[in-house]
This record gives sequence, C-alpha cells and structure tokens, in this order.
Amino acid sequence: MDEPDPLIPLLPPDLLWHPDGEIRLAGHRIGLYHFVLYYNEGYTAEMLLGQFPTLDLALIHRVIAFYRTHSKEVDAYILRYRSELDQYRATGTHAPGPADLRSRLARTHPAGSA
Repeated sequence: MDEPDPLIPLLPPDLLWHPDGEIRLAGHRIGLYHFVLYYNEGYTAEMLLGQFPTLDLALIHRVIAFYRTHSKEVDAYILRYRSELDQYRATGTHAPGPADLRSRLARTHPAGSA
C-alpha cells in the first residue's frame, strides 16, 4: 500500500509497518494479512505455529490478542490489502521471471566488463 495505514499508531511492538506498505510480525517476513487469514479460517494458535514454525507461541497469542482487540481496524486493513492484491492481479503486473532478470543483468553488465 502506498500510504501509511491508519492502523499503524495502534501497532504493538510485535507488529511493524514496513515501508512497502505491509504490516509484518516483528523479526519475521510474515505479514499480518496472511496471519489473520489463517486465523479467520479457524486456525488455533497451535495450528498457526505449525503454519509459521519460526514464530513462538507467545508471539502468536499476542498477535491474536491484538487482532481480537482491534478487529475492526485490522479487518479494514485486510480489505484494503486484498483490494490492492486484486488490482495487481487484474493488471497482470507480475515480478519478472528468471530469463527476464538475466536479460536485464546482461544489458546492464555486458560480458567482459567489470
């Protein structure tokens, strides 16, 4: 997301807003978006630990508590995030593949140049 989210001032130390617009669990690349999706599918804290084994159970419980306390704000963030993902999918904007990356690298660093 391009603009800072209104949820940011509410974030506890366990959740960090990343400049790319995603809210992530501190010290991890796991986004709040995916965490909440699994939680809302009925995953228990222990099941979330199985899904995200780099997390510890105490962190999972703290993030769940934050979500339950601020569900209205988090759900609004989830809707905005999903909308942005849908826009990217609709426009066909995808990351470049390996062949395109090699081609770009070859253009910027021709063979024999150091």
